[in-house]
Amino acid sequence: VQVVESGGGLVQAGGSLRLSCTASGRGFNDTAMGWFRQGSEKEREIVSCINWSGGSSFYRDSVKGRFTISRDNAKNTVYLQMDRLKPEDTAMYYCASVGEFYDGGRYHCIQYQYTDWGQGTQVTVSS
Repeated sequence: VQVVESGGGLVQAGGSLRLSCTASGRGFNDTAMGWFRQGSEKEREIVSCINWSGGSSFYRDSVKGRFTISRDNAKNTVYLQMDRLKPEDTAMYYCASVGEFYDGGRYHCIQYQYTDWGQGTQVTVSS
């Protein structure tokens, strides 16, 4: 699955952005997808992910209640609605297909060892 991310930009703290990730290639409708981010001098981290149907999702603790992941399989697109943005959300955001598992009934996802990353979309939140 190849992806193109868009929707990033510069926003003030408390503002909102909606990121889009459009995929090409076979298998999107059967694949869990995730959003990752990498800030300056930081390691890439997973932000959120969603299963193939949209029925299960995961959020890292720092974005719970502020970010919402969704997908439209008819459009081969995954979205990340980001509200109440904070300066610490500043990063390059990427999407990619991910592995997934359940632990005690909770949905989780993991980065594949070999991930074909897109160019990402920059999100900058000013204070």
